[in-house]
Amino acid sequence: MSRNIIIEKGSYLPAPKREVELVERKGLGHPDSIIDGIMEEISKELSKAYLNEFGKILHHNVDKGQVCGGGTEVEFGGGHFRKPIYILLTGRATTKAEGKEIPVQHIALKTAHGYLKKAVRNLDVEADVEIESRISDGSADLVELFLRGPKVPFANDTSFGTGYAPLSDLERVVLQAEQHLNSDPYKAAHPEVGEDIKIMGLRDKDKIKLTVAVAFISKFVHNIDEYVKFKWRIRDDLISLSKKITQKEVEVFVNTADDVENKSVYITLTGTSAEMGDDGSVGRGNRVNGLITPFRSMTLEAAAGKNPVNHVGKVYNVLSHDIARQIVEEIPDVEDVTITLLSQIGKPIDQPKVASAEIITKDGNYDRIKDNVHYIIDKNLENVTEATNKIVFGKVTVF
Repeated sequence: MSRNIIIEKGSYLPAPKREVELVERKGLGHPDSIIDGIMEEISKELSKAYLNEFGKILHHNVDKGQVCGGGTEVEFGGGHFRKPIYILLTGRATTKAEGKEIPVQHIALKTAHGYLKKAVRNLDVEADVEIESRISDGSADLVELFLRGPKVPFANDTSFGTGYAPLSDLERVVLQAEQHLNSDPYKAAHPEVGEDIKIMGLRDKDKIKLTVAVAFISKFVHNIDEYVKFKWRIRDDLISLSKKITQKEVEVFVNTADDVENKSVYITLTGTSAEMGDDGSVGRGNRVNGLITPFRSMTLEAAAGKNPVNHVGKVYNVLSHDIARQIVEEIPDVEDVTITLLSQIGKPIDQPKVASAEIITKDGNYDRIKDNVHYIIDKNLENVTEATNKIVFGKVTVF
């Protein structure tokens, strides 16, 4: 059966060519990213448990969850919790199959604890976090649909995924800036920098301005002078990093709400604003490529925690970005491409209702690359199930 692949000449202005561009990234310690990370890790661990026990991944969608902020008293040099952070794990997962029980709640709670310990280094998970799992059995119709189509899964929803390539200078600066500040080497050198880092990037013509929120860790900051010094160091580090990524002028502003004169600044006990009342919900943070990009094609799907087999809200978003990157890498004439894949519930996911490609070429010659683009899209859809392994075994991220 031939696939409904439609390739057309893009009529949009690529983001890098617009006068203004906005890009945001919520770092690993942001409450929205924390719950995304927990639920995605639970999905991975459930998938591995199902594979080990049954040789296949069983139905689950743990794409709901909530961080309810705690309460702390913080001062330079330390502080204490007065109310714990509360985390609710929800969604659905197969708890019984072939006469065997799967310890879903145990897997979920153990995974959540383990993930938090790695994601927020200075958080005492055992003492200062309450985690409750309310994950229940899946709905009968979706479970049955999941089990159909042994070779190619059937879509469990009518939804779409979208992706684009290449990343603009601003997108790469924002993404790499947060990854740099949250990298293991940077944390080892600068333990005062917490994981809750949010970066908002603005490009106004050829000037980039980064507004950076960093949750500093109080036990490593002993006075206001140290705090100011650490702020300036982050600013200088990000400017140096940006020079390796772009030739555009870059300004960096760190913790702009601070009132240094009155010592009202952004210090935390643990490095996440979740300790001081900030909440987080699955799907309110970064898209599958790790960014929030209002000037690009996006979907509101919450990919984290969805099953990686037939939930197109996850699979198609991952696949569309993969296809777009592959097109740009293999066809040098492509300046910008947007891929959109639409599923129809109950139909094989390798046969989308439509696979759309909008393409802008560097020289305006569009017709000669259409066949190559069609081939790349068709080949990726033929091998759509490879996306599942990439997701389960951590070869791609979804937030």
